[in-house]
Amino acid sequence: MKTVLIRNARNIITMDEERSQFPGGSIYIEGQEIKAIGVDLPYETADEIIDARNQIIYPGLINTHHHLYQTFTRNIPLAQNCELFDWLITLYDIWRHIRPEDVYLSAAVGLGELLKSGCTTAADHFYVFPNGVSGELIDEEIRAAHDLGIRFFPTRGSMSLGRSKGGLPPDEVVQTEDVILKDTMRVIETYHDPSPFSMVRVGVAPCSPFSVSKDLLIESSRLARSYGVRMHTHLAETQDEEHFCLEKLGMRPLELMEQTGWVGNDVWFAHGIWFNEQEIVKLGTCGCGVAHCPSSNMKMKSGVMPIMEMLKKGVKVGLGVDGSASNDSSNMLMELKIMNLLHNLKHGTKALSAEDCLYIATKGSSKVLGWEDSIGSLEVGKAADLFMINANRMEFAGALFDDAALPILTGTPQVERTIVGGKTVVKDGRLVSINEEQLAVSAQKAAARMLETASKHMNKNYKKSRMKKLNFR
Repeated sequence: MKTVLIRNARNIITMDEERSQFPGGSIYIEGQEIKAIGVDLPYETADEIIDARNQIIYPGLINTHHHLYQTFTRNIPLAQNCELFDWLITLYDIWRHIRPEDVYLSAAVGLGELLKSGCTTAADHFYVFPNGVSGELIDEEIRAAHDLGIRFFPTRGSMSLGRSKGGLPPDEVVQTEDVILKDTMRVIETYHDPSPFSMVRVGVAPCSPFSVSKDLLIESSRLARSYGVRMHTHLAETQDEEHFCLEKLGMRPLELMEQTGWVGNDVWFAHGIWFNEQEIVKLGTCGCGVAHCPSSNMKMKSGVMPIMEMLKKGVKVGLGVDGSASNDSSNMLMELKIMNLLHNLKHGTKALSAEDCLYIATKGSSKVLGWEDSIGSLEVGKAADLFMINANRMEFAGALFDDAALPILTGTPQVERTIVGGKTVVKDGRLVSINEEQLAVSAQKAAARMLETASKHMNKNYKKSRMKKLNFR
C-alpha cells in the first residue's frame, strides 16, 4: 500500500465540524486513507513526499449535480437566451444525435474541468438515450471517470413521457419503462460499489415530472430501495414545472414525489427553487437533500433557491454546477464564488460567508450524496481527496488574510494539484493521465459534427429561423 506525506503546508483547511485549520501542517496517507493530520508528523520514510510549502490545502469539492453530455452544447447562440422549457425543446433536437464516443469525450472534458477546479467527487445525471443508439451510454461516462481518476457517482436517468404522451421531450429520446428498469438494474449490478472508498457509486434518476410517468417514478423508487442505492431527480426548478404538475396531475411537484415514494433520507433533488415554506419543513424532517446550482438558475432565470430557509429547517444542501449547456462551464471554484455573491445579494452580506459556501460544497455535498463517512473533509479515517493552491501567485497578493475564503473571494484561482484517494490527478495545473490539447481538439470536432447532423435533420423553416446563427467550425 503506497504511502504519501504532504508536508509543511502554509495551511490545511479541514472543513471538519469544528472547521479546524493546521498552519504549517502535514497529512500522512496510506492507500486512499488519511492516517494522520497535524504539525511535525514523523513519517519521513513515506513512499512519496510532497513539499507543500506556500500551498494551502483544501478538502476536495463535491459536485452533486451535472449533465456531462451537455459539454458539447455550450455557448450555442440559439440557446443562450431561453428559459428552461424553450431551452430544452431546442436542445433535445441536438442531443438526439449523440453517439457513444461523444458521451466519452464530453464526460472527459467536463470531468477534467472539474478536477482542475478542485473537484474530487462528481455526481452526474444522464438521461438521454436516443433511438437507434447504444443503450450503454452511461458506461462511457464511467470509463472516462476511471481514465481521469475522479471519484464518480453516475445516476441512471430516464425519460418515458414523450411529446405524443403529453411530455416535453421528443419521442426519439425516450424509452419504454421496461427498457429503463432493466438497464438500470444492469448499471447498478455492473458498477455500484457501496464500500467507503468506492470510486463508483450508482443512483437511480428519472429525469423530471414533465418527462416521466407516475408509474415509472413508483417502479424506480422500488427498484432503488431493493438495491439500497440513492435516488435523484430534478424538482421545483421552475414555475413552468409547477404549472405543468398542477395542470396535468392536479398536484404540486413535491406532492407527486410523496405519492410515488420519492421522499426520504436516500433522496436528493436538483434545484429546489420553488418549494413553499411547508414543503421546506417537510424536506428537513424527511431527510431529503437538495443540489444548489446557482449559475444555471441565474442563466435560465429559474429563480433563487431559498437556501437560508432550507439550512434553518435542517435540509441537507450541496453544490452543483448543473449541465454545461446551462452553465457553459464545469468550474467548481467559480460556482462557489457565484453562490457567495448571489446570496449576498438575496439574503444580505452576513447570511452566508465564503467559508460557509466552502462547507456546503464539501461537507454539505457529502451529506447530500450519503457519503459523509468517507469524503467531504480532511480528517483521520477519511479519503485523501484534496486540492492545493499556491498562495504566492500574483492574484493573491494583498489577500493572504483568510485562507478559508481565499479561493472563493479572490481572483480566479488556479489549482496546482488535485489528489483523489491519495493519487495525484492534477499536477502543476495539468491533468496527469490525459493529453489536454488532444482531448480538446477531438471533443470540438465531435461537437461540431453533432450540431451539423442536427441542423441537417431539422425542418427547413425551423432551420432557417433558429439555426442561422450557428457557426460550425
